Amino acid sequence: MQTFKRDLRVDAPLESVWAFHSTVDGLLALTPEWANLTVEDVVWPQGQRDGDELVAGTRINMAVEPFGVGPRQTWTSVITERATEDDHAYFVDTMENGPFPEWEHTHSFYADGDQTVLRDRAAYEPPLGGLGAVGAPPVLWGMFRFRHRQTRATFGEA
Repeated sequence: MQTFKRDLRVDAPLESVWAFHSTVDGLLALTPEWANLTVEDVVWPQGQRDGDELVAGTRINMAVEPFGVGPRQTWTSVITERATEDDHAYFVDTMENGPFPEWEHTHSFYADGDQTVLRDRAAYEPPLGGLGAVGAPPVLWGMFRFRHRQTRATFGEA
């Protein structure tokens, strides 16, 4: 498995950054248009839905077609863990099926005064065809760069 990591410091409190990243609307806002993402269905664990928060056990059925090239690929992401503490929160989504043979993305959030440190860590097996055989596939760099710029913009940073 390969690992991709990227950190971001946001000038906003943990609760706000956490809430923004913890919903399907946040997922859509944090995905660049070139990914052509559609959320086809969200399956909440029975009796565990709390508003729009992505709780452990939630399944998100999506489709992507990066850059409009090739056939649309389905992607099912499952929230496998979710926890909050006073100064730290995280959730983990695992790809049940999709373009990567294996994918586990840990979204961690740490309070630092009035700021939040966001840490993305993706452990994955690259897609077939050799993409990402050395380092992260370029699409990951672009995806996470967009996510972090969008997070900053959402909280009034340039």
